[in-house]
Amino acid sequence: MDRCVVLVDAGYLLGAAASLLAGESARSRVTVDHTALIASLRERAEEETGLPLLRIYWFDAAPERRPMPEHRRLRVLPRVTVRLGALTRAEGRWVQKGVDAAMHAELSELARNRACADVVLVTGDGDLLPGMMSAKEHGVAVHLWALQAADGDFNQSEDLVGEADERRVLDREWITRSVRLRDPALAFPPAGPRPEIAKILAAPPAAPSAAPPAAAEAPAPPAEPAELPPTALKVVPTPKDLAGRTAAQSHQQQPGAAVAGNGPVLRWSSDRGWVDRPAEAPTAGDALPTLAQLTTAEQRWADREEDITAIGGDPHEVGQVFARRWTERLGDRERLTMLWSDYPRIPHRVDGELLRYAARFGLLAHKDDQIDEHDRYAIRAGFWKELATRVPGGELIVVDD
Repeated sequence: MDRCVVLVDAGYLLGAAASLLAGESARSRVTVDHTALIASLRERAEEETGLPLLRIYWFDAAPERRPMPEHRRLRVLPRVTVRLGALTRAEGRWVQKGVDAAMHAELSELARNRACADVVLVTGDGDLLPGMMSAKEHGVAVHLWALQAADGDFNQSEDLVGEADERRVLDREWITRSVRLRDPALAFPPAGPRPEIAKILAAPPAAPSAAPPAAAEAPAPPAEPAELPPTALKVVPTPKDLAGRTAAQSHQQQPGAAVAGNGPVLRWSSDRGWVDRPAEAPTAGDALPTLAQLTTAEQRWADREEDITAIGGDPHEVGQVFARRWTERLGDRERLTMLWSDYPRIPHRVDGELLRYAARFGLLAHKDDQIDEHDRYAIRAGFWKELATRVPGGELIVVDD
């Protein structure tokens, strides 16, 4: 039928809203205007599908499946049906049971009975993938809605994102129309003693007792233990650190000796035995910050969104995308020019971050989880090509094959 249905995973929606507004997923940190939230969901669903709403299904969990006050308010609203799973405590935290199964069953039943033409799913759980696929096989268009995440983590299953017919992100402006941060003064009792304790504290002090005889001397108070020095953290040096210390000690013992000629030597194990290799001296590019240091939490979330929805995963493209984000957030072309003296070497920390980023796109060989050598060349070539477009004179160094 030409109607739309909305299935809401309340744990996902309100937990993500709390993370966005309070920095943690505890739903107790936010207060919800359920009437306004339901109205916003209905208005958005009808606008995006172009169909009238049949019903909003609200899936949540409660202890012993008994409705909480918010569930009682919701189920009396027009066009709203509440489905409850069990809320149990396991390993010191609350865990919901049966919510995903209930959503899967409702989605499959709606599609099988052709009760609607479009279904809107507000969830991030990949367990709903079979239900989504079943609904599509019955001719139902599936719209997947996500909530903006401020913690940098992608809060939705990539399989769901890939299978959905349409996908939208509910941003901070949308969610704050009906969800707001709870006032701490209302969430916690006021600090300070209770009234009856306050009276005791306000009472005048008791009169001092008569002084004891002079012969009966009061015992001396026990000596306070000496303050122990703070325990220093134990730092295990790397072989490179040890080599640098050895070079410094040699220079102190022989001030006139040329340290550069007798530089530190690292010993590496290999199939051929111990192999001596000179330690690499740090370069100017090694002082540049990494992309993670330049990226805010909201930018990390936006990057993940782009990775899932817009980046194809070609090695050359991956290198360019990484370099584009890094250079834009660094924002200092003069500092980037320090890299060209080391071309084609990428600073060690940035290079490792680049390869870890590339691994997200499946650019790993089957042996030892290492990126194929050909792909590594392509990733780094894409990195340098993007930098060449942003640094004066860079195009003269990087030549596109």
